[in-house]
Amino acid sequence: MIASLRHRGVQAALLAAVLFGAGTPVAKSLLDADVSPWLLAGLLYCGSGIGLGVLRIVRRSPRVRLARTDVPPLAGAILFGGILGPVLLLLGLSSMPASGASLLLNAEGVFTAVLAWVVFRENVDRRIALGMVAIVAGAVVLSAPSGAVISSPWPALAILGACLCWGLDNNLTRKVALTDATWLAAIKGGVAGPVNLALAFALGAQIPGAANIAAAMVAGFFAYGVSLVLFIVAMRHVGTSRAGAYFSIAPFFGTALAIVLGDPLTWPVVVAGALMALGVWLHLTERHEHEHTHEAITHSHRHTHDEHHQHDHAPGQEVAAGAWHTHEHTHEPITHTHEHYPDSHHRHRH
Repeated sequence: MIASLRHRGVQAALLAAVLFGAGTPVAKSLLDADVSPWLLAGLLYCGSGIGLGVLRIVRRSPRVRLARTDVPPLAGAILFGGILGPVLLLLGLSSMPASGASLLLNAEGVFTAVLAWVVFRENVDRRIALGMVAIVAGAVVLSAPSGAVISSPWPALAILGACLCWGLDNNLTRKVALTDATWLAAIKGGVAGPVNLALAFALGAQIPGAANIAAAMVAGFFAYGVSLVLFIVAMRHVGTSRAGAYFSIAPFFGTALAIVLGDPLTWPVVVAGALMALGVWLHLTERHEHEHTHEAITHSHRHTHDEHHQHDHAPGQEVAAGAWHTHEHTHEPITHTHEHYPDSHHRHRH
């Protein structure tokens, strides 16, 4: 077994891709039931926001106090990912065939990785870059099995703009990834849901039956809500570009489920699966190890007392060895060598 598969961040990213991909056949069945695409998007996001909000109430999750420095990146993530992205996608989809749109939507993973590498200075090496290329190539093969049709450049540019917005959303979300992931996902769903519903009703969408509404919201809770929580956890542990690469295999899981439900197995699916498997293998077998220095920092997040969290607790507030807990703590400067990902504690330059 590849050791990376036991890593918390890798597991979270792959499970996020499974849940999101599995939601695609469900969404397609609802579209076939004459539910407007934009109304469906709104219901999916609302299912995410409301479902996670209820979950937090049931679990009595502690109140989140967002640091002042974390407000701008979260606001930017909501703006780009929950508002501008859906609007640009709507403009593009209204004037181009679905085949071309499906092909162009693969650009989200590319924008996410390139922004992480170039703008946010996340570490990348040749192995990771090749893995990303293989995964995206597989997604392209999977999304355009019959050839893509792209006519006017403006709708295509709008969809590429939406992908760029979601790439920015992913990278900005990483900056606040240490914050409670269920709270972040609930906030984003709570904004994106009403925005998409408003767009749908502005375009004349009709309210579907109660059964379809319930099905869409349940699917949204798992495919958009729980999946996003896991994706945020993945970014926290493996960085944005690697989490984005793993998440890019989501269409394959959706296609695999569709085949189980009766769709035919085709050569494009086989080729796409091979390319994606190669890309994931390149990522899973990555070994990044060198001497690096952690600067002093004070922050709050859920952690255990590992090699990066060696601090004392006040009398009466001790925790058992290996127990997860949350509180504000200080990291003292340390220089050491070990294998690591570009996670929230390893954002150093190379």
